[in-house]
Amino acid sequence: MPPLTILSDQDVRTLLHSLTREDIQGFGKNLFEALHDYSTGTQETTPSCSANQPERISIAGRNGQTTLFMPASSSTSKGMKVMTISSAGVPSKPTSATTSSPTSTLPIRSRTPSNQSTSSHRSHSNHRSSSTSSRSSPTASRNGSSSTLPSTNTSASVPSASPSLSSTQFTTPKGSLTLLTNTGIPYAFINAEELTAFRTALASTLIFTRRSSVHTITVFGAGKQAYWHIRLALLLRGPEIHHVNIISRSFTSLQGLIHAIYKTPEWEHLRNANPKLRFNWLSHEYNDHARLLKEYVRDADALFCCTPSTSPLFPHEHLTSNEGRKKGRLVSLIGSYKPHMLELAPEILMQAVAPEHKHHHHRHADQGGVVVVDSLTACLKEAGEIIQAGLGPEQLVEVGELIMVKKAVMKEIEVGGQGEKGLKRWLEQGNVIYKSVGLGLMDVCVGEDLVIMAREKGVGTVVEEF
Repeated sequence: MPPLTILSDQDVRTLLHSLTREDIQGFGKNLFEALHDYSTGTQETTPSCSANQPERISIAGRNGQTTLFMPASSSTSKGMKVMTISSAGVPSKPTSATTSSPTSTLPIRSRTPSNQSTSSHRSHSNHRSSSTSSRSSPTASRNGSSSTLPSTNTSASVPSASPSLSSTQFTTPKGSLTLLTNTGIPYAFINAEELTAFRTALASTLIFTRRSSVHTITVFGAGKQAYWHIRLALLLRGPEIHHVNIISRSFTSLQGLIHAIYKTPEWEHLRNANPKLRFNWLSHEYNDHARLLKEYVRDADALFCCTPSTSPLFPHEHLTSNEGRKKGRLVSLIGSYKPHMLELAPEILMQAVAPEHKHHHHRHADQGGVVVVDSLTACLKEAGEIIQAGLGPEQLVEVGELIMVKKAVMKEIEVGGQGEKGLKRWLEQGNVIYKSVGLGLMDVCVGEDLVIMAREKGVGTVVEEF
């Protein structure tokens, strides 16, 4: 009987922050293979196929809380994640760390450990526009909404305490992931708060790593999802990234992320690796917000939207106008998870799936004619952007299917397109919208890899013969 490995929130954070670029690529490869099986496998031959992934169940609680039960099956494990998402004003208590214990063999797939450390990566920041930052510790401006970064030893410029990312993000999911062998023996119990944010960002990188240009990324939000999207982008493509624009509703909500990036040891190698990297911070209080919002959206090669918003984060004209369409972008939407929620205006999605007109007088980036999703079934039921834009299943393609050049290629060939060559150009340079509401399979896949790494490194608590 395998022992039970218990990973606290601190254990998970320790493991995730130790990941090298090669480790992340390995995690991403395993995640992609699971999503590919989800989209293309059959119930008879593929345990990870969609038919073996039951729909999640939600229970409404007090104060607007929602608890989600997410069962899943991989090729080597069964799992159940239980998460509670709290409404604003219901903060949760911090978690504490646990002790480490010895390791032993687990009945899950092996992971090739990396012997390399994260060394060729990025970081820092300087003033690119009147709203934001420079290369060190930020201070609030007179109107409390923008930031200026003087020298790194200006201690007064940083919050005296270490602000928690979750302390200002009450919607951060709290819960756990339980992993069982295929014979039903529990072998891992994992705090899922950090895991959820990490696996969501990891899924976003499956397309991000294929983009030809990532010079500028713009991130909406300042919580854990934003944190991990920024961190993974820098670890995977850091030398190519020169500007990171971070936008939040208030400067107060940005302070935890600012502190993490500029003052914590986990970011030291990223802060010092790329002298060309600049962070810009923007909040709604800034009196030039509208102009800079438009600039940051239009300049972006990748947009990561990481907020539980119920209204569009910016006017659709920023991307649907002739000027906005000149540049190809990846737009990743991961914050909304209910039909009434949305981060992107429906007009942008409707334009993305509209038939291309060959005879126009403006230069436009390629449109794929589809929106990429993690799960077609789940997004049609839960994704506000998809529902409010009135999109149907024929206008969606799952990421596990798309990247392996399946349905989208055939669809393009049928209408006289260039097939695989055209799809490749669209994924690398065109306008790609990716919408994710999350799958329990993602948690099980990443959880398996984390448990293997924990036992290799002696992280966590082990209960023998549980």
